Amino acid sequence: MRKRFENKVILITGGGSGLGQAAALRVAGEGAQLALVDVSGEALEATRKMIAERSPEAEVLLITADVADEEAVREYVRQTVERFGRIDGFYNNAGIEGRQNLTADYGSEEFLKVIGINLNGVFYGMKSVIEVMMRQGGGAIVNAASVGGIRGVGNQSGYAASKHGVVGLTRNSAIEYGEHGIRVNAVAPGAILTPMVENSLRQIAGDDWEQAGREFVSVNPMKRLGRPEEVAGVVAFLLSDDASFINAAVVPIDGGQSYKY
Repeated sequence: MRKRFENKVILITGGGSGLGQAAALRVAGEGAQLALVDVSGEALEATRKMIAERSPEAEVLLITADVADEEAVREYVRQTVERFGRIDGFYNNAGIEGRQNLTADYGSEEFLKVIGINLNGVFYGMKSVIEVMMRQGGGAIVNAASVGGIRGVGNQSGYAASKHGVVGLTRNSAIEYGEHGIRVNAVAPGAILTPMVENSLRQIAGDDWEQAGREFVSVNPMKRLGRPEEVAGVVAFLLSDDASFINAAVVPIDGGQSYKY
């Protein structure tokens, strides 16, 4: 595997599980120095152990933080720069789905919680990291949107609103900072087999969640769920110099389902 991230510092939020963990494993394997952020210190340790087994030479900083807390976000950025001196790539990934419900029945507190993590957290992260990238003369940001950020999905008012917001933030900031050598893109995963998607299926079908998953992907052109490493490959590409002229893109990773009439 090419070492596209040799001597580069990559910061990843939500690095303790799912898509953040998969991206951490991928870029560590390509030579990155890593700062991993998650609300769960235990989950971060699990990711560190996996990286150590696969890429023992990788240098990894673990930071436990709540991305919905702006001061905590400033602090994880400060710690990363203090340790490594710079931030070359930022996968702004931490997020939750929240409980499923129709809009009229969706709890206001739940809505604010989902917005706080998925949208405010992405904004806080971009705000602080862009300041660093402006000082150093460039960098790459990949935000975590979703197919729920480019179309309606039903029963997910908070999630859909937050992810549509991420798409808007991505495109707006990409236009603002492209001339400064800062690229801002987003990935829009569909149904990827992560703990969050499993939890979503369990909300729908309980112990029959696997059958619910099979029914869900029956209308997908590729007839299957995606894998976290398939998203990680796209994230790594967008963070790398291979994507040097890609800016303001929102890349669906869903087997083509979002384009099916």
